Amino acid sequence: MKNSPLKIDRRAFLLASVAGAAYTLARQPALSQSTAAAASFDAGAVDDIVGQAALLPALHTFIVSRQGKIQMQRTFRGPPADRPVNVKSVSKTIIATLVGIAIDRKIFDGLDQPIAPLLADKLPRNADPRLQRVTIGNLLSMQAGLERTSGPNYGSWVESSDWVRYALSREFVDEPGGGMLYSTGNSHLLSALLTAKTRRSTLQNARDWLGKPLDISIPPWPRDPQGIYFGGNDMLLSPRAMLIFGEMFLNAGQSDGQQIVPKSWIEESWKPRTSSPFTGDSYGLGWFVSSAAGGQPVYYAWGYGGQMIYVVPHASLVVVMTSDPGAPSGRSGYVRQLHDLVSQRIVPAAEALNG
Repeated sequence: MKNSPLKIDRRAFLLASVAGAAYTLARQPALSQSTAAAASFDAGAVDDIVGQAALLPALHTFIVSRQGKIQMQRTFRGPPADRPVNVKSVSKTIIATLVGIAIDRKIFDGLDQPIAPLLADKLPRNADPRLQRVTIGNLLSMQAGLERTSGPNYGSWVESSDWVRYALSREFVDEPGGGMLYSTGNSHLLSALLTAKTRRSTLQNARDWLGKPLDISIPPWPRDPQGIYFGGNDMLLSPRAMLIFGEMFLNAGQSDGQQIVPKSWIEESWKPRTSSPFTGDSYGLGWFVSSAAGGQPVYYAWGYGGQMIYVVPHASLVVVMTSDPGAPSGRSGYVRQLHDLVSQRIVPAAEALNG
């Protein structure tokens, strides 16, 4: 199954492109931090950053917020910033957050809870005994040990008649808790677990636990043949919604004074547990972990093509980028360009305001 590109009305596209020629600061989201004392980026720094961003032909929308105040927003191409777009594997970060909320609500026992008893009717015959040792935490950190359903295996997985059963039937290529094996099937198993334990769809949970309290729109996205919402890909969020989500993480799980996600879950999510064999960056629970020039941590959610949410606590920054969803960003080097824009230009500009 191939991802279907979003259809964009030509007239709307042209209007959005023209509107994006200016810094669109109207209709700012209601971010939770006080913006009264937030210093703004130097005009020269803004010109430099936006100028560099404009050189990236795949970049669609670009937003930078510091201390809850939007410093720059630009839509170079594609739909406007308040329209939902396919955020690809940023979906994994959203699913991980829903799991964190479910743990806090005692729906799950915790990260060490084995998944096999919860999905007993989907286990393969003569299952490898190691399947009994795979935990919720293993799925979240991409350390299940099962052969990946991403990369070259993705097509056969999503074309199967039962995605959950297929993911659980993969052979073990490492021990549970071993090295990082980035697999969309892991996140889809989490969606299946949420559905089974709450007896509600992942869409309903996402809307009730994140959409309503954050006042963001979460439209329906694709489901598997059994009706389970896709757990690791193809969610639809606007860049503005991505920004509000990132601000909530920056603010220790709070938004408008309400605790949406436990602070302890933010800390667990950002704790390095393994590292990517492709980039070398660390990985927590749905978040990648890198560092700025001074060694301070930078946390990011990454979706195919360059759909990004960066959270940089020491600089009080949230950066959102959406890009062409049909072009690769890893092997092309494009995501490295996005990382460099953040670490070499945006973070230093914010640090200069910290004095």
